[in-house]
Amino acid sequence: MRRILTRLALAAGIVGASFSTVSAAEQTAIFAGGCFWCVEADFDKVPGVTSTVSGYTGGRTQNPTYRTHTSGGHREAVKITYDDAQVSYAELLDVFFHSVDPTDAGGQFCDRGESYTTAIYTLSPEQEAAAKEAKTAAEKELGQSVVTPIIGASTFWTAEDYHQNYYRSDERILTRFGLVTKADAYEGYRQGCRRDARLKEVWGETALRGIKK
Repeated sequence: MRRILTRLALAAGIVGASFSTVSAAEQTAIFAGGCFWCVEADFDKVPGVTSTVSGYTGGRTQNPTYRTHTSGGHREAVKITYDDAQVSYAELLDVFFHSVDPTDAGGQFCDRGESYTTAIYTLSPEQEAAAKEAKTAAEKELGQSVVTPIIGASTFWTAEDYHQNYYRSDERILTRFGLVTKADAYEGYRQGCRRDARLKEVWGETALRGIKK
């Protein structure tokens, strides 16, 4: 409940989803990096990424929702569809690590709890091997242990429509700051959560590497 109230106070709303069909020429990656609004916003700015979908994964319950996914052991995660002729899975892993704090085992930024912890969900042995290599590289760059687990992917449950593309929505919602767009609410949440400030502290000049400004 505290987690939900904090997020509502910062971003002003209860948060949902869209579904994208993946063509045979496209590939999929699944990352958990804290708030899925932020992960979606970051990866939409990576050249070669064709779509992102916010959702829940890794838990033990069926059909999780925003209200129930925490008790079911699910993380907030994003399913990323990408053109591997433009961007490789290894490059996406590098983007992922430089857009999160992989040393934090208790959540991400102002969002605390297991549902906000980082994870890489792999879809093949090749992805698993690449993820392990990227994790080792991140540890070497940081000079400390990376706690992000590498886990074989299970069912990915698409989040409610309200969550999809939240960061760029012009839909207006009533908040404690008045009537604002979801996009403005998102910016307030991201700044209030100090996500980018903390990334600078962790990664320095390589924070958000690979993400177009």
